[in-house]
Amino acid sequence: MKIELPGQSFKYVSENSQECDKDTAFVLTAQNERYLQNAKENNAHSVINVQDIAEVFGTDKIKIIGITGTNGKTTTASAIYSFLLDLGIKAAMQGTRGFFMNDEVIEAKSLTTPSVLNTYKHIYQAVDAGCEFFIMEVSSHAIVQKRIEGLKFELKILTNITQDHLDYHKTLEDYIYVKNSFFQDEGKKLINKDEAKAKFNIKNTFTYGIENPATYRLMAYSLNDASSGIIQHFQEIVPFTASLHGFFNLYNLMAAISAVHLVTGRTLEEVSEVVDNFAGVSGRMEQVSVLPNVIVDFAHTPDGMQQVLNALKEKELLVVFGAGGDRDRIKRPLMGRVAASLAKKVYITSDNPRSEDPELIAADILEGIKDRTNVVVELNRKKAIQRAIDDQEEDEVVVILGKGDENTQIIYDRKFPFDDREVVREILNLK
Repeated sequence: MKIELPGQSFKYVSENSQECDKDTAFVLTAQNERYLQNAKENNAHSVINVQDIAEVFGTDKIKIIGITGTNGKTTTASAIYSFLLDLGIKAAMQGTRGFFMNDEVIEAKSLTTPSVLNTYKHIYQAVDAGCEFFIMEVSSHAIVQKRIEGLKFELKILTNITQDHLDYHKTLEDYIYVKNSFFQDEGKKLINKDEAKAKFNIKNTFTYGIENPATYRLMAYSLNDASSGIIQHFQEIVPFTASLHGFFNLYNLMAAISAVHLVTGRTLEEVSEVVDNFAGVSGRMEQVSVLPNVIVDFAHTPDGMQQVLNALKEKELLVVFGAGGDRDRIKRPLMGRVAASLAKKVYITSDNPRSEDPELIAADILEGIKDRTNVVVELNRKKAIQRAIDDQEEDEVVVILGKGDENTQIIYDRKFPFDDREVVREILNLK
């Protein structure tokens, strides 16, 4: 991808050595160092270190908020973005859902954290659009691969640390270390005080929590008819209401409210007043049908599943889920154990099997389930959803996990159209 930068000695920049020529400078990153010689052979205009080009993209002209954690990044980022816009502050957001600016969709979904140059390009667009803030999700992969090189964060946020991506990080200890490494500088940080695995430089650190004393503490809350709570910040005590469901979303809301209060200078009361305007994220605890009650959620880790199912624990649950192929195998039996312990009936199916045999993935999940009396294995995801809906009785809830608002199923290296929500609507003849 070539990016045009006016007013420079070169016309374009690129991190792809193959795109380099006399008008195009090669931006050297940790990811493309091995292609430096190839860039020179292609007569690159010049070679620029990624940190040295950051200012050219205007990264110093906007306040960057980075959010990392196993779960909650997308909801927290989206809530911060929503709150800022409702407060009349121009903002941009980059993450799993895509790239957004001032309440407009600019690019569709991509990686949680794109390449360095892609992020710089988005920041450049945000600055040009007059945005004051740039909110971005920061994945553990991006931290290891230095895809956030050259960025100076106004605020870094930690949501939580549970198991995920052990196909890449190999051990949970390594994964925890990577997440915590994001918070070792002296910049401003906002940490979930209830996350026992969090380790951080205490300088410029603020905290939020429910169970433990924190800079921002949820004193009381209710989960009846969505959610509401009372936040205490030193001597200040402020209530809020929200349309989000589930205990875990209280943490996401606390992180977002605290962050916006920290970076904007607005009063806590002003921030809390706009919370109820945030409708949540598509594919996160999304109720596709009321009667019968069918809910779709993105949860694809043991902890994420537990949080969603616990949020619905007053109901009897029929849970449809699978596990991604070519990804962390260790979490599969743990996911099976969580589903079997919290659901009345479990339907194990396919979820982006990629190059793996779906039967073997299902077998891994079954390893975590001792009593399989109420377990169905149906590898055709559409049929699994159909069966769960057919089996549903009275007040039972069908919960379909793993894909959320994804609209494809990945088999080998091909993407086939598949959206859990659309499948449900088709089965129930909903428009």
